[in-house]
Amino acid sequence: MTAVHPRPRLARPAQPVPPAPPRTPRRRPGIDPDGMLTFLAIRPLSDLFLWAWRLERRAEHRYRPWFDRWLRPPLFAALQALQNARRPDEHLALAEERELPDEEQLIQDTIDELVAFTRENWLPGAAQRFGNTKTFGVLRGELTVLPGLPERLRHGFLAESRSFPAWVRFSGPGPYAPPDLEDYGQCSVGIKLMDVPGPKLLDDEQRTQDLLLVSPASFVTPDIRENAKLQRWVRAKAPLGYAINPGDTHLLHLAMQLLYSPVHANPLEVQYYSNVPFLLGDGRAVQYSLRPVPPARTPIPVRPGENYLRDAMVATLAAGEWAFDLMVQIQTDPHRMPVEDATVKWPERLSPYVPVARLRLPAQRFDSDEQLAFADALRYNPWHSLPEHRPLGSSNRARRRMYTELAALRQRMNATAHVEPTGAETFPETAP
Repeated sequence: MTAVHPRPRLARPAQPVPPAPPRTPRRRPGIDPDGMLTFLAIRPLSDLFLWAWRLERRAEHRYRPWFDRWLRPPLFAALQALQNARRPDEHLALAEERELPDEEQLIQDTIDELVAFTRENWLPGAAQRFGNTKTFGVLRGELTVLPGLPERLRHGFLAESRSFPAWVRFSGPGPYAPPDLEDYGQCSVGIKLMDVPGPKLLDDEQRTQDLLLVSPASFVTPDIRENAKLQRWVRAKAPLGYAINPGDTHLLHLAMQLLYSPVHANPLEVQYYSNVPFLLGDGRAVQYSLRPVPPARTPIPVRPGENYLRDAMVATLAAGEWAFDLMVQIQTDPHRMPVEDATVKWPERLSPYVPVARLRLPAQRFDSDEQLAFADALRYNPWHSLPEHRPLGSSNRARRRMYTELAALRQRMNATAHVEPTGAETFPETAP
């Protein structure tokens, strides 16, 4: 089957973009991530910041649930308001995109950094994803589209009420895979629907539709230009430098990420957000969210083990099934709900989330070595998609090549073949 490449609705940059000159190091404001000052000062400061943060996380079981319930919402709203007051109106239409000048070069710069990081930090046979790195589990699930959806929502895999088998991967943020308490306090979920008919935007899988969501309500970078900067700091092992670099600071973005980086108790009890928009039919942009149906019931452990998040998921699904509501939020204001800035959370007062499907995870055991290894054979990419759900925005446009090339690199390093799953896979220690 031939991949479909619909013409994107892009507003071109105001000024013509000249041909790219030969690759030379770019002059950037502030401190060079590869410079001596970074090595002598910014990297030790970044290490100290992470050490202090990880020390604080050992006390979060005492106060964090109360903080997240009462203080996080007004603090996050204030930071969003401050950011939006400084953000110019791009005068785009609903669901309209605007390509960045030199965008393809920025994407290539980012890929080069991520490829170098992967080769420098992972040995062949043990390479991991750069983002969403540590696998908590790949779970068998089923997504059922709700009956009676309004006409404006019935597009693509939501066109009719039916069920799709799914492999659902829960993971940590990356780029490393440390003990859960020492990670950055963010979770992610990848949903791979199977038996989805119709042509797809990528041709390496024919019957899948992927949805990717994370626990923070906004993304760490607004677009691929800033993400390229962040990856240079990450590769230099000084991620704090991205936030505090003089002349090019991102302190607001750091503060918003910290608000959504708690010590989690159980990845099944977290609400997830797409952070970036997607088409829903022609000319309509939406963001997704995944909200657990049962109330949270897992306490934060006082002395968490190395894989305590996976252990919590195992305990939950040993006791019975779990469910999430898949929801969409329709863009109604192109400035206050931008397509091209992933750090802006679309205000729910302008457009509330609407449930469109329910994801059910049956009672199951999923932590065998074979089933955990199955994650390495899977590729999650938002461009595994029907044209009706085409990814929108700079960050999403970059993910097409980034995710494809990095997944291919990881699987080459591990001598693992890419598998398009069918839902019929079984594993020796977890088969019923």
